[in-house]
Amino acid sequence: MSKYIFVTGGVVSSLGKGITAASLGHLLKARGYSVTMQKMDPYLNVDPGTMSPFQHGEVFVTDDGHEGDLDLGHYERFIDESLTRASNFTQGSIYKTLIARERRGDFLGGTVQVIPHVTEAIKERLRRVGEQTQADIVIVEIGGTIGDIEGQPFIEAARQFRKELGMGNSVFVHCTLVPYISAAHEVKTKPTQHSVKELRSMGVQPDFIVCRSDHEVSEKVRAKIALFCDVAPEDVLECSDAPSIYDVPLGLHEQHFDEAVLARLNLEAKPINLAPLQAFLDAKNSCSSMVKVAVVGKYVSLPDAYLSVIEALGHAGVANGVNVDVQLVDGETVNEQNVRDILGDANGILIPGGFGQRAFEGKICAAHFARENNIPFLGICLGMQAAVCEFARHVAGMPGATSTEFDEEAAYPVIDLMPEQEDVEDKGGTMRLGAYPCTVAPDTRAFEAYGENVIYERHRHRFEVNNAFRPALVEAGLVISGQSPDGRLVEMIEVPGHPWYVGSQGHPEFKSRPTRPHPLFVGFVSASKENAGA
Repeated sequence: MSKYIFVTGGVVSSLGKGITAASLGHLLKARGYSVTMQKMDPYLNVDPGTMSPFQHGEVFVTDDGHEGDLDLGHYERFIDESLTRASNFTQGSIYKTLIARERRGDFLGGTVQVIPHVTEAIKERLRRVGEQTQADIVIVEIGGTIGDIEGQPFIEAARQFRKELGMGNSVFVHCTLVPYISAAHEVKTKPTQHSVKELRSMGVQPDFIVCRSDHEVSEKVRAKIALFCDVAPEDVLECSDAPSIYDVPLGLHEQHFDEAVLARLNLEAKPINLAPLQAFLDAKNSCSSMVKVAVVGKYVSLPDAYLSVIEALGHAGVANGVNVDVQLVDGETVNEQNVRDILGDANGILIPGGFGQRAFEGKICAAHFARENNIPFLGICLGMQAAVCEFARHVAGMPGATSTEFDEEAAYPVIDLMPEQEDVEDKGGTMRLGAYPCTVAPDTRAFEAYGENVIYERHRHRFEVNNAFRPALVEAGLVISGQSPDGRLVEMIEVPGHPWYVGSQGHPEFKSRPTRPHPLFVGFVSASKENAGA
């Protein structure tokens, strides 16, 4: 049976409990245990798929087509395992399932309540991920903060689940803020004390407390927290801000966190292998030159909206021995008159995915500028579609070419709705989602990068290159470097004779790892490095 680790957060959100959970996962896997991870989100949306990136950051897509929380990206990057739809669920999905069962009469006329029905449904999801993966250890992050009214059923379910598992089969880790008060020149423990008090009032005593702070949390301060929160001093850990999120596992390991957790779970502390992570960090720290990459998007005021793209660029930078300076550019501000002023110093231009017309013309300007000035370019999802529209307009003689997503009466709808999407009315979970195969054409940049004839990328889109215009685009010089095995869908495009101009309908950023950077990003950053003369 799987052992379970529950990670909760206190005081404020965005503490980095996802990074803490993922770091612990990395350490336990490095000790030879099979590890999987799960995120429980207390909000009432069924999933984050219909939420604005401004609200929730990016939507991370799994191989099996689940639209999930961005923390799933951290999990996959840290434990280097592909997760599934069982790895993330919301309170909304729990209620949706329960109400559907109630309408069918499954409860035989009984009253449906939070306890036991909601909590039992949550525990079923906990059991399911362990049974499906057969992992030695399941790490479960409970979203939100302790005290949130919507989070109470999750804490109660975890409390019940711990009791059912029995002694030595579960651990609770509480991640909490230890703020530094500049006027007093000291960090304060009272918020942590209150957070743990709230957690204990719900029947959960944490086994470990991880102190998040932008200042050192001294041994004396940790001893005080231990005294007031009824944990051993050695089980209060410091997790102050690090140069990189990938430094966090090493910092926790130095405090013997993984060993202590395994002891609580009655598991052997096998020899640990942190060499791959250390090699990545050593390579990262040895990067000296800089490459500027402009990411032309529409959600740039919240960098988390492009979290996996930014991380993938960082991974590829290390692989190429350079630091990548990611410059987020609002596509709404870009036009033909100012594009050189805004993008002229970029060594590479990347257009990420997105939805809606806002900023699309600016993205087309960016693609045009990159193509005409031989600046390495990578277009992802809508970014690829912008590149196709730009090529159609300025090379293939199709003025105003665009997508029917924005203009259903366009004279040249080079991007059109996928036929299977025509009768879809619901927005949530109905796109083309998950991993799909792509046949890569030989003698292309894509094949040079992948080195394989058939690859798989994760998708999240409703629109595609319109096959009615495909012959004209190819005749004008556009290279279809990747397509679905049946030849029906354009998956990748290129512009020949360019240092690097590639578009992917899939989202390669979701599969990039620190120690296994994605080949498309590696190729793109390599070309950008050459362009910079770095």
